[in-house]
Amino acid sequence: MQTITELLGEHGPLAQHLSGFAPRAQQQAMAEQVIRTLEKDGLLIAEAGTGTGKTFAYLVPALLHCQGSGKKVMISTGTKNLQDQLYHRDLPTVRDALGVSTTVALLKGRANYLCHYRLEMQEGRRTRPQQQDQLARIRAWSRQTKRGDTAELSAVPEDSPVWPMVTSTSDNCLGGDCPAYSECFVMQARKDAQEADVIVVNHHLFFADMALRDEGFGEVLPGVNAFIFDEAHQLPEVASVFFGLNFSSRQLQDLGRDTLIEVHAEAPDEDRMQPCLTALDKAARDFRLALGVDNRRAPWKELATQTSVHDSAENLLTILNRLAELLDGLAQRGKGLERCWRRALELRVQLGQFLVGDEPLTADSYEEDNATESIESTETGVPGSQVHIQWFETHSRGFVLHMTPLEIHETFRSYVDKQRSAWIFTSATLAVGDSFTHFARNLGLDDAASQRWDSPFDFARQALLYVPTDLPQPNTPDYTTAVVEAARPVINAAGGRTFFLLTSHRALREVARQLEGSIDFPLLVQGTLTRPELLERFRELGNAVLIGTSSFWEGVDVRGEALSCVVIDKLPFSSPGEPVLQARLEAMREQGLNPFFDHQVPQAVITLKQGVGRLIRDVQDSGVLMICDPRLFGKSYGRIFRNSLPPMPVTRDAADVKHFFEVHRN
Repeated sequence: MQTITELLGEHGPLAQHLSGFAPRAQQQAMAEQVIRTLEKDGLLIAEAGTGTGKTFAYLVPALLHCQGSGKKVMISTGTKNLQDQLYHRDLPTVRDALGVSTTVALLKGRANYLCHYRLEMQEGRRTRPQQQDQLARIRAWSRQTKRGDTAELSAVPEDSPVWPMVTSTSDNCLGGDCPAYSECFVMQARKDAQEADVIVVNHHLFFADMALRDEGFGEVLPGVNAFIFDEAHQLPEVASVFFGLNFSSRQLQDLGRDTLIEVHAEAPDEDRMQPCLTALDKAARDFRLALGVDNRRAPWKELATQTSVHDSAENLLTILNRLAELLDGLAQRGKGLERCWRRALELRVQLGQFLVGDEPLTADSYEEDNATESIESTETGVPGSQVHIQWFETHSRGFVLHMTPLEIHETFRSYVDKQRSAWIFTSATLAVGDSFTHFARNLGLDDAASQRWDSPFDFARQALLYVPTDLPQPNTPDYTTAVVEAARPVINAAGGRTFFLLTSHRALREVARQLEGSIDFPLLVQGTLTRPELLERFRELGNAVLIGTSSFWEGVDVRGEALSCVVIDKLPFSSPGEPVLQARLEAMREQGLNPFFDHQVPQAVITLKQGVGRLIRDVQDSGVLMICDPRLFGKSYGRIFRNSLPPMPVTRDAADVKHFFEVHRN
């Protein structure tokens, strides 16, 4: 029997079966640590630099751990795209190379699977011509698909408004009462997951289940012996979303649409519902207007006492009560109507939580105030007795009211302790310098073993860090203009081939405006096309400049000469005006901590490492990283950022940048 190191070595099965496979000492060392953690049901935090091959470093041990042992491993990824890549490409590749019979399954949230019942309910409904065409494509696909995964049908965009019409959620699913239950793709995916040795999920699905929401794999969890989280740096933020509560205009719109469909199907003689739904739509729009004209994110307490906000919220609550009463009288006429009635009750309770008092509001205090409600607080997704931060955000056509937990580490750690399984957290960006304190503290993993493996890439040869001199401080009005002027000669020296990464949408718009028509290279701007389309165009053009914000800082892989320069405008500190961040920083001050050095700097370091990671993606890559922020050298904490970056030469002279590109172009 070969060891893990031998399996990943130059004479191992992966080297023999995979073209271009290169043995890496870092990968082998990480795999050894992973198998030891699996065998001991331990806790491991593992940072693996770009190019380490961390995916194979945990897949090989995971597959071997399950082979013939009856053990089950759950792997969670950051996004559905990574989830598909892992299931459809990486797992089959490793499994075939190892020659093991370990079974694998893919499980996504309910809304990612076609619902036969809801598709049937669309028959005869009037929709726009484009939607009719997309529905026809979905119907044709429904007769061929074996899994019902909406990602299979690329002919219908994933953001098409048609998909919510033909997929279900935990709110509108009829469960065992559905007439199409025997054909349900969700139930088939769950069954496959229960029977598989390795289950591939995503972070959102995992935490949806933890937050007591029926999203897909509650039946699977008791049998899991190990959990592996890839892109684990995303976990604290995702957990905060799912351990809280959201009440949105989108939920109201979905309830109105589904109620209308169910009334037409199960109570066509009901003539009071349409006026009520019209009133609900108007009440939601009035409430949105009361929150202000501008798009914003702010603490709820800033508006909660305003008369217009209070009155419009009370009116919305009254309409929800009226809708719930109407549906109560119809609930016995069909399971669809009963489900809509329960959703109306849940939304009524959720809205009520924002009207019962000032911050901080705890789930326990709310439960006491609402003990007679028919919907329990756990069903609203607010677990435990944590302190929650109330805040809101508005956009052009809607709003979201949030209750976000101040901390999630106790909730998460209690869940870890209950499972008695191995837990492995890995990413290219978990440490600040050599310390994992920030990540471990956020998830309650202070006793976890931790280790980091540097990238095998030769950054000393392949990369150059350029920090220009004489730029103004980032808080000055002309900062973005100065950044663009400093970046122009670098972009020209690179021959285009640049990612221009910004820390705000305002800066993105300003940079796009200044570069439009003033450079001799194609300009691609976030928002003009979808992210996949922009990346495809960037690769095809070979000399483009792509301007993007947060969605391009991570999860983007462009190898080769098409990307030879990454420009970052500022150190990516979160806005101090963010309501959740404000509350957390204040809580840290009360605990005697230094919120800037204990939270803001570590979080910014991890984000910066993600952006830097876009530059060198292969042993043949080379390029210049330009960080414009003068604080990198002008502030004492700049050293923390510099020490967390890959070891590459640093220059303050633009002539060195030009020389670098001349050398690496030959």
